[in-house]
Amino acid sequence: MSTSPWAAAQAVIRHPSFRLAGKDMAGTSLGIGAWGLVTGVAMIKSGMSLPMAVFMSLVVYAGSAQLAVLPLLMVGAPLWVVWLTAACVNLRFVIFSSMWRSYFEHLPLRWRLATGYFSGDVIFVAFMKRFPEPKPEPDQVPYFWGAACTNWLAWQVPSLVGIALANVVPLSWGLGFAGVLALLGVLLSLLFDRATWIATGVAATAAIAAFALPLKLNILVAIAAAVAVGLLIEAVEHHRNPPELLLVPAEEDLPADEQQHVRDGDVVPVREERHP
Repeated sequence: MSTSPWAAAQAVIRHPSFRLAGKDMAGTSLGIGAWGLVTGVAMIKSGMSLPMAVFMSLVVYAGSAQLAVLPLLMVGAPLWVVWLTAACVNLRFVIFSSMWRSYFEHLPLRWRLATGYFSGDVIFVAFMKRFPEPKPEPDQVPYFWGAACTNWLAWQVPSLVGIALANVVPLSWGLGFAGVLALLGVLLSLLFDRATWIATGVAATAAIAAFALPLKLNILVAIAAAVAVGLLIEAVEHHRNPPELLLVPAEEDLPADEQQHVRDGDVVPVREERHP
């Protein structure tokens, strides 16, 4: 007997991990709220109509991409530049999705599509800190949705307030600086190894060096430089630490832990063939 979506949602909300995620996200909610408020104000200040700004906030729901394309829209950049910038800024979600696959691949397609919409940087960081082992557990889905709901509300409510009050909020309040601090906090939470630190340094250097380019193309230059350096570092580390070869008897399957090593690229299974 299948469970109705409403019953499944109620079970998730009542789960202790749902509330735990809300507590874990409380510390970053103020920064997310400041970021959302800044973005809401910026959308109206850029000349966007109120209905379009509300639509962008609710449907696009991608703060960094929204902030990245707003300057391009203000200077009348070609549409391909706007789309390419947004796509490049959001490339990190491809990486997030690949890492979340081990946790959520058993879910129905509609649930996985919903996680794609609600996923975010801070959610990813909180989730990975709580569940470092890439294997499905009963607490993971409620935890994700607790974090996702908290993050969504922390973003959308201030963003809509910023849209509604954009014409009465003075720029002298320094909201732009608050948004920068919020972005900086999110960025620092994602820097967890040498490769990410180096890629970030390269991106910052490239953005400054290419600042004189028209149409804010220095953003694309910075993203391209960071991606190139990140891929180069990954290739070098993979060359230095090649995966191990695991000889498996022909009639046996890999244990669960070895299967995970194969998915992570640490082990390459070589099946032993036995001939009469």
